[in-house]
This record gives sequence, structure tokens and C-alpha cells, in this order.
Amino acid sequence: MLRQAAPVLYVLFAWWFSTGVILYLVGLPRRTHKWTMAAFTMLLLGALWAAMQSAGDTGQVAAYVGFTAALAVWAWQEVAFLLGYVTGPRRDPCPTQAQGWQRARLALQTVLHHEIALLALGTALVALTWRQPNQGAAFTFLILWVMRLSAKLNLFLGVRNLNEQFLPAHLGYLQSYFRRRRMNGLFPLSVIAASVAAVVMWELALGNVHDAAGESAAILAATLLSLGLLEHWFMVLPLPSEALWAWGMRSRH
Repeated sequence: MLRQAAPVLYVLFAWWFSTGVILYLVGLPRRTHKWTMAAFTMLLLGALWAAMQSAGDTGQVAAYVGFTAALAVWAWQEVAFLLGYVTGPRRDPCPTQAQGWQRARLALQTVLHHEIALLALGTALVALTWRQPNQGAAFTFLILWVMRLSAKLNLFLGVRNLNEQFLPAHLGYLQSYFRRRRMNGLFPLSVIAASVAAVVMWELALGNVHDAAGESAAILAATLLSLGLLEHWFMVLPLPSEALWAWGMRSRH
């Protein structure tokens, strides 16, 4: 039981702590942002190296290393986006008259460079771990990317909780591309698909009892997917999710 609980606790802590740290750093005065970006760029390079080195190792430690490396790569693009360095060519609010495909096109322009960066980082992880036995880093990044893409689409179509308080002031214009609605047609499909995938992954994880390394890798991925599903529910349920990271938001005050 302890062997199975360890990766779950690790993912929970990494998810909660890394999110809070990023929110805290982003909330610091603008003069500190260049140093934050430089530090996370060094972290990115180290994470790519760690992903490559751990790809050929099927041990239990390598499973954690690959997972952590992918989180660090993801953290770089989060910081680059929230600091405003890698966003998109459009940095203006959505025109009030924009509807349909025009609104979608304008929304894409606000995050175009960010999406290209995600594609480049994901491709780099796949290339660095290509045909290696440990695909944890690439698979972790894929889960993060798919769940974040689903969250973005749901925010665009409309959900109850926009969590706009997490956006720094210099990205305030992004709020105009969100919609506040009780529900949208994509949300149930997103939740059902993620739930089915999570159940399958948990079955694979808990059924792999004879391989400690494989079991840990599968539980890490299954827990991360489950947290992505939880974040989707945060968008529609009356829950104060921001309270989880109140300590990370203190830098804005």
C-alpha cells in the first residue's frame, strides 16, 4: 500500500507546490521577471537533459525523474506565458462585436506563440526519448497538454468559474475571450473522456503489481490525469479552488 501511495502523494505535492511557486513568482514586481525567466530557462535545459538520461532506464527512480522532468518543462512554458514573454501576436481585448469564428480566430492570436512553444517542447521530449523504454516524460507532457487544451476550449465556450484571479494584470485582456456560463456542450464530453481514460489508467496501474517501476510510472500518470479532471470540475462547481494557492497569491498584495 505504501508503495502505491508514494507516487500519488508525490504528484499531489508537486501539483500543489509548483503551482503556488509559479503564482508567487509571477506576482512579484516586473523588475524581477527577467531573473525568473532566466532561472526557469536553466531549469528547462536541465529538465530536457534529465528526460533524455532517464529514458533508457526502466528503474523506479527513473520513472520519477522522467515525470519530474516533464513537469519542469511544463513549468517553463507556464512561466513564459504568465510573465507575458511567450503569448501571442494579439494583446488587445476581444471586440464586443466579435462572434463565432472571428472570436475564435482572435482568441487563437492571443495564445499562438504559446501554443507553438507547447508543440516545440512536446516534440523535443518525444525526440529525446524516441524508442527508449521509459516514455514517462513524453507521456506526462502529453497528459498536461491535452488536459490544458480541453480547459482552454471550455473557458472559451463558457464555464461558471473563470479563475481570472490567477491572471496577472498584464494579461488581463485575456478575460475578454472567456465566457461565464453554467455549462457548455463540450464540458460533458471532456469530463466523460477524461474519466474513461483515468479509469483505464488506474486499472493498468493497480494491475501491474509485479513491476514496481512500471506500477509507479502508471500511478504517476493516472494521478496527474485525475488532477486534470478535478481542475475541470473546479470550473463548474461552486468551490473556492483559489484557496488552495492563497499563499502563492500573496506576492500580488
